[in-house]
Amino acid sequence: MVQGCAGSGFQAKIRRFHALLHAMSDSAFQPSIPDSSALKAAIRDAGRRFGFSALGFTRAEPEAAAIARMREWLAAGRHGEMDYMARHADLRARPADLHPGTLTVISTATDYLPHRKQADDPAQAVISRYAQGRDYHKPIRARLQKLADAIGELIGPYGYRVFSDSAPVMEVEFAQQAGLGWRGKHTLLLSRQGSWRFLGEIYCDLPLPPDPPVEAHCGSCTACIDACPTQAIVAPYQVDARRCISYLTIELPGTIPEEMRPLLGNRIYGCDDCQTCCPWNRFASLGDPEFAPRQGLDSASLCELFAWSEEEFNSRLAGNPIRRIGHERWLRNIAVALGNGPATEEARTSLQGRQDDSSPLVREHIAWALQRLADR
Repeated sequence: MVQGCAGSGFQAKIRRFHALLHAMSDSAFQPSIPDSSALKAAIRDAGRRFGFSALGFTRAEPEAAAIARMREWLAAGRHGEMDYMARHADLRARPADLHPGTLTVISTATDYLPHRKQADDPAQAVISRYAQGRDYHKPIRARLQKLADAIGELIGPYGYRVFSDSAPVMEVEFAQQAGLGWRGKHTLLLSRQGSWRFLGEIYCDLPLPPDPPVEAHCGSCTACIDACPTQAIVAPYQVDARRCISYLTIELPGTIPEEMRPLLGNRIYGCDDCQTCCPWNRFASLGDPEFAPRQGLDSASLCELFAWSEEEFNSRLAGNPIRRIGHERWLRNIAVALGNGPATEEARTSLQGRQDDSSPLVREHIAWALQRLADR
């Protein structure tokens, strides 16, 4: 039972609400139903108990303009080699096709900012803050499942499915509609509490009235656009993934284009520049300790990480999102970063030690890095 919801009167109301749900047709969406405010309040209370920083409700209906922007983005090829984005576009646009009977999206946000340190040393590896600790997918999904179970305790059986960046869901669109924030010019969800947040959703067949969206507060600010090292934010609210460092270091399986390599600097997994510069992130709170850095990923040197064997990579990064790119791409990324760093004897020795790596991809990027150091 959700704390604060005990009492026979409340339970009687919820039973009447549940009876109403089953009396409705599958396709009907009632904008106003008896006791919906009490049920929504109970769900919010449960969400706070399970560690969510914010929670909102919206209809499972992406706005036509959002769908059009997605299709235009795909048509322009800005998704690069992320073919799954195109394959599952229709499922993103039609939530009920992904989970039949879906009427409402319960959208959640979880603060994760692990620290406020800046990696100013070019010999230090820069890893996106979200990936310095535990992989968020499983813990966020587990919290969503607990929340879904708590809702079931309130009203009885109902249809639902939980998501945490694990299916074709328009996460930012639904979070924006549910009042958790607005879409920033970098296309991430932004709020008065910043943008260092993991999003998660419950698709469900409960006809709950939606929450009002909040007003956008970016104004004339272009800090994120100006800060992007590769100019991937080609216009406000438009990102070309093919230029984005997160795409180049995580999603791209093959060779990093030579013209992009110098722009990566010492970033070896993802990039936070468009977030660290955002004025709203001055108000962000440090996040859940469950996502605190592990294995020294917030302070490790490039040479230190480049020395990891494949076995070390797999064991040290067990339960970390970085592991999914594999050791080969890990070495590729670090080789580029070493080539962009100080031309020290340590950097040259590290690169030379892997010149005979079994991977042609790694050897190619090492050769580039060594030549770059030699040129300097």
